[in-house]
Amino acid sequence: MQLSNLLQPDAVKVMATVTSKKRLFQDLGEIAHSAYGLDATQTVDALQERESLGPTGVGHGVALPHARLHGLDRVVGVFLRLERPLDFDAVDRLPVDLVFALFAPKDSGVEHLKALALVSRTMRNAETCVKLRANTDPAALHAMLTEAHGVQAA
Repeated sequence: MQLSNLLQPDAVKVMATVTSKKRLFQDLGEIAHSAYGLDATQTVDALQERESLGPTGVGHGVALPHARLHGLDRVVGVFLRLERPLDFDAVDRLPVDLVFALFAPKDSGVEHLKALALVSRTMRNAETCVKLRANTDPAALHAMLTEAHGVQAA
């Protein structure tokens, strides 16, 4: 599994201002709808339901929201670079500016976990995060995420 299989170029965005976690989830739903044809309302509801189990802000300014959805046939992702960090109730209490959301089929098992592990490993790389934060071009961000990380998931 590679990030290039999960992340389409039009699913990578730079957002100037996001005012709340709820608004962020709405933006993620709209981008997932535009890039993959997912139902935006279902996507937002699934993200909020998963977040209610515990925050997906993993620390160091990174959030990995994820959800399982009906009608999806493979794992897909949306990446957002926030120009203004957002309070996300992250484990380290730091605001988030890098968001990599994953959406998996409702009945997916190991594929969802492999994708989450791959994204988590990528976003834990401090050098990668520095490069992502230093760039505002969605095409360049997509290239950084997909070309440099052809790492096999466990």
